[in-house]
Amino acid sequence: MAQKYRIYINQKVILITESVPKHPEKYEPLEQQSFDLKTLYPKVVNNNDRSYYYVLCDNAKAFLKQVIKSVTLIEAAGGLVKNGKGDYLFIFRNGKWDIPKGKLEKGEKPRAGAVREVEEECGISIGECGKKIVNTYHVYTLKGEVVLKKTHWYKMKYKGKEKLKPQIEEGITEVRWLNKREINMVTDNTFPSIMDVLLKRDLLEDIPAPLSE
Repeated sequence: MAQKYRIYINQKVILITESVPKHPEKYEPLEQQSFDLKTLYPKVVNNNDRSYYYVLCDNAKAFLKQVIKSVTLIEAAGGLVKNGKGDYLFIFRNGKWDIPKGKLEKGEKPRAGAVREVEEECGISIGECGKKIVNTYHVYTLKGEVVLKKTHWYKMKYKGKEKLKPQIEEGITEVRWLNKREINMVTDNTFPSIMDVLLKRDLLEDIPAPLSE
């Protein structure tokens, strides 16, 4: 199977792929040889006519590694938590639904960081951290520098009965358990990278075309 990775810039996506997308008319092709994330970033941000781009390459994983090396990398981790009722844990932060996550501390392993962030942001104790779901990538500017954030996502289980407590100082105003039928509320107002996590866990009924590539 051809490999593919998505890098997000705001609500826009750059698809790194080993095969032409199923819906190429939605995408603007980018040249692999001249690809430079630092110069591409402002062009993508300021282009109001295009939201999807793709880079066709022989080895998507190797190309992604090259891209990561070309900019400052920030690593983060988070968890999609499921309770005994089959509900999933979501947070409402800065006007959007999200999944608890945060930057790794110096020397911290992604799995440990994911558990810490969930516990800090939601006020509960995680009993079990499972397998990796996916890594997501998004680009933004920090103090005028183009940086790439890699977020490690893990499956988690919760069996306790603690009261949810949002970490207000991190901009979180609500923490809620949602069942599969209620997840539409999240997908109507969330980030593209969160859609990637939900897609990997088969929690999306209607998959947007670019995500289905």
